[in-house]
Amino acid sequence: MVVKGPLQCMQQNIANGERANDTKPIGEDKSLLNINKFSLNKSLRKTSFRLYFDRGDLPIKMEYMCGGDKIGWTIDIDKLDYNFYLPLFFDGLSETEHPYKTYARQGVYDLLIAGGEKIHSAIPQLILPLKSALNTKNLEVICTTLKIIQQLVLSSDSVGPALVPFYRQLLPMFNAYKVKNLNCGDEIDYSQKNNLNVGDLIDETLQVLELHGGEDAFINIKYMVPTYESCYLN
Repeated sequence: MVVKGPLQCMQQNIANGERANDTKPIGEDKSLLNINKFSLNKSLRKTSFRLYFDRGDLPIKMEYMCGGDKIGWTIDIDKLDYNFYLPLFFDGLSETEHPYKTYARQGVYDLLIAGGEKIHSAIPQLILPLKSALNTKNLEVICTTLKIIQQLVLSSDSVGPALVPFYRQLLPMFNAYKVKNLNCGDEIDYSQKNNLNVGDLIDETLQVLELHGGEDAFINIKYMVPTYESCYLN
């Protein structure tokens, strides 16, 4: 018996390939420069992840170590119900405040590393949290989410093709920001090391989607992001 997660009812339309009605497309914004007006320290919405965290209902804790703090799991991660916990932690990707964003991001990384084939069945429930994070207009959140999408695709051979039907929900933001040279912010380690920006990360993520999405990936990417050129041609 699969326990229905807190996002499952909200995501029924997304799972059926339909567009959510309560999210305004980024392409309708008058100016993408408004992106910098959103505070990195202010959460844009109260996530289900935050509600569960505040109630102490998540199987995680902070472990304080001399080499740096890390997330510890109070339950064997291999025994977790991925259809419940993976969407819940993905919902936390929209968080911008500590400790919520710290626990959510590290939790997502840990779950993807350990998940394997268990991730595939949870994919339809991940689309709405991913779309919400990409639509926050918060540079740090957007860049983090792009890296998460890459790790999601690489977590299992079955994930890339399973994401193709959901490109219509995920890729509109890619098209809006692909040509924007916006730095991801000093708080992101990979941005400091590699001088990456939103445009670079979008190109990198689209290439990962194409390489691992199967034969239908490129044509569907091209439909949503007309300026994208196949990485096989470069």
